Amino acid sequence: MFPDGDGKVWEASSTARVIPPARPRKLAKVPFVELADGRLQGVVSSGSDIGRVYVSSVATRGYSFACSTNNNRPCGGARGSFCKHIQALITEAVLQYGAERVARYLRVEVDAAAGAPAIITTMTATRPAQADGTAAAPVFSRFLRHLGYLELVADTTPLPEMQWFPPTGAAA
Repeated sequence: MFPDGDGKVWEASSTARVIPPARPRKLAKVPFVELADGRLQGVVSSGSDIGRVYVSSVATRGYSFACSTNNNRPCGGARGSFCKHIQALITEAVLQYGAERVARYLRVEVDAAAGAPAIITTMTATRPAQADGTAAAPVFSRFLRHLGYLELVADTTPLPEMQWFPPTGAAA
């Protein structure tokens, strides 16, 4: 048994606890953000072309970063520093997960109350290196899989790949 944040105890199970977002966020600019695989990573919409998205990521500790289009073309703004896509990704991650959790995950020593600007400033002060972008394909693939669920017709038939979600209305 494991204690949760409220001091209550819940049994280990095959379901994942659903954590609500820290604050509501608009999905148009950054439709997908996750803290996974030792990186903050996600998909950011292009500001100039509605048909283009960027797959952006920042690694923990050294803050190496990568940003490329969905066609694996490198981002023109990510040359030696965080581009606007990576900055938007960090900002939306703070809205989704909260500044404290994002800073802790990325191992950024910063006052979490200062929010995304402080996290970005602290990370860029370390002069992070540009990564090779090998994470782009799996991140974009997960994003497309999540989009596929939005296209499903409302039905009560179980989906085998979604069995790990807790049933609606279940007590925590």
